Amino acid sequence: MIDLRIKKLFFDQPKVQRATDKARRRVLSRAGAFIRQTARTSIRKRKGASPPGSPPYSHVGLLRRLILFGYDQRTDSVVVGPVKLNKPSDAPHTLEFGGTTVARRTMLVRVGDTGRDRRGRFTRGKRQLVKAGTRLVYKPRPYMGPAMQKELPKFPELWLNSIRPG
Repeated sequence: MIDLRIKKLFFDQPKVQRATDKARRRVLSRAGAFIRQTARTSIRKRKGASPPGSPPYSHVGLLRRLILFGYDQRTDSVVVGPVKLNKPSDAPHTLEFGGTTVARRTMLVRVGDTGRDRRGRFTRGKRQLVKAGTRLVYKPRPYMGPAMQKELPKFPELWLNSIRPG
């Protein structure tokens, strides 16, 4: 009688699983880092408000610094985005998707379009006094969604030769 052990011809399943898990963590973390960097660089330091539909301008640099990424072992995914602020307003979410807030104090705001008029002269819009309690409407200025779309074509390349023996 011949006793043939076929198991020796197959992969060492636990070893392959460990290598695959390690590669997945590494690739997802790199993808998260790329998205974070693209989102950070899209937010430029400028005065005033950015045009709706383009990434917001940075005045202090807080939003840029608070964009982080992290690998979540429980869901086996990577999370990229701004950290939730310790304030009642949800400014990062409002910037990304648009929305409304209530003015907490009386302030001067610019109303109207900024840019160039028909003659090519720069215009800033008019200043208007907004009292506390007034409802303010913000148009979306997405920065995370476009960063993800820009980096998406690079993801398959990250997986190339990512599983290594060892």
